Amino acid sequence: MKLDILTYPNPILFQKCNEVSVIDDDLRKFLDDMYDTMIASNGIGLAAIQVGVNKRIFIINLLNEESIQDKKDLIEFINPVITPIGDAKQIYEEGCLSVPGFFEEVTRYDSIKVEYYDRFNNKKTLEANGPLAVAIQHENDHLDGHLFIEKISFNAKKKFEKHYKESKKRKKNK
Repeated sequence: MKLDILTYPNPILFQKCNEVSVIDDDLRKFLDDMYDTMIASNGIGLAAIQVGVNKRIFIINLLNEESIQDKKDLIEFINPVITPIGDAKQIYEEGCLSVPGFFEEVTRYDSIKVEYYDRFNNKKTLEANGPLAVAIQHENDHLDGHLFIEKISFNAKKKFEKHYKESKKRKKNK
């Protein structure tokens, strides 16, 4: 089932999320709904708070080498804890389903380690770099009540303000 995605400046997006205490069939159904929502919205990641659910959960499904988003590559993160590996950084152009139509460069750690639980309550550890590391850090920011637009340069924030005002005007004129 497709869920509604909250968009900036909805105050729910700025809430710090609560830990998941029970992983059960209801949560697994919610994860399936998150996946359906992400795919229907042409996303590669989605955090629970983006659909109004205050839980430390996000999902990521990057495109593979053939530029296909294969569900077998889906990773579901429950109660993730991220640790940077080293100090190396990378700059990557990011977008967000909660900030539609806006893309900007963001600096993040190049390599990270993330510990999390899967949908069957198995504890997992994953080391990631490149685009996967970016996506994990981006989605994890949502769990702490932050959007990628908070990490962009002053000039990029001015560009975003213009984009946001124009998109509001377009919605009003529809």
